[in-house]
Amino acid sequence: MASTDPSTQHSCIPTRWWSRDTLAVVTGANKGIGFEIVKQLCELGLTVILTARDESKGLEALELLKAKGLYAVFHCLDVSSSHSILDFVYWLRTCFGGLDILVNNAAVSFNALHENSVEHAETVLRTNFYGPKLLTDALLPLFRQSPSKSRILNVSSRLGSLNKLQDPVLKQVLQDEEKLSEETIDDFVKKFLDQVKLGTWRDAGWPKIWTDYSVSKLALNSYSVVLASRIKDRGVTVNCFCPGFTKTTMTQGEGKYTAEEVARLAVRIALIPGPELPTGKFFVGRKPAFFSKL
Repeated sequence: MASTDPSTQHSCIPTRWWSRDTLAVVTGANKGIGFEIVKQLCELGLTVILTARDESKGLEALELLKAKGLYAVFHCLDVSSSHSILDFVYWLRTCFGGLDILVNNAAVSFNALHENSVEHAETVLRTNFYGPKLLTDALLPLFRQSPSKSRILNVSSRLGSLNKLQDPVLKQVLQDEEKLSEETIDDFVKKFLDQVKLGTWRDAGWPKIWTDYSVSKLALNSYSVVLASRIKDRGVTVNCFCPGFTKTTMTQGEGKYTAEEVARLAVRIALIPGPELPTGKFFVGRKPAFFSKL
């Protein structure tokens, strides 16, 4: 089996099925992994919309691409704001009519590497879970009807694996895929946020590392399973990808991989030819696994 280590991957890309008319949207893309995903998609000849919540930083990112002879389109998008999401969806519908690929990359964490504060838990969950969920739901009607070619890739983390939950009751809520629903996921998140407000979260069986971030990724992974099942007959696939310990601002520059290395792998997954592309899977390296078995 091929290595699951992003640092060992080369730039080999699957058989080309896309064209300049293939439209990809990448969130949180003014720097780090998101920027590198945009850059590499542009190099491969797709039309790419680079989004960022800060207009000046987004435009600076465009200039960096332009200096390399690459061109993308920029639009402001703050996934933590429902108003910003609606504005973006209206603009995309008006200017492009639809899209083919959505990479939900935007995420935040307010902890240093060895800290575990939940002071900003609401912001983390609003940005990392509710944001991608609301954006994806709003964009679903715009995915072009191209069998096996429309796809959603959520940049996630192994910190959102079920084995990070210490409480078997909490784990069972997300592990039972037959009963899993958006409502049960929302209840799961609400329970965490309620315990954060009460100050009782520490001994309640939640993940021990970057707790609020981990819960946000648990929720995102679970939502991806539900969504993949709900839209499997519409020709849109939904998968998640863990980049691993990557050198970004979120990790204060520490990490095993560079943003360029993991973006190369994310792009490879995003461009898997339709007949070979699974749905409802969590990719760690090149190896897809069932969410429930992580």
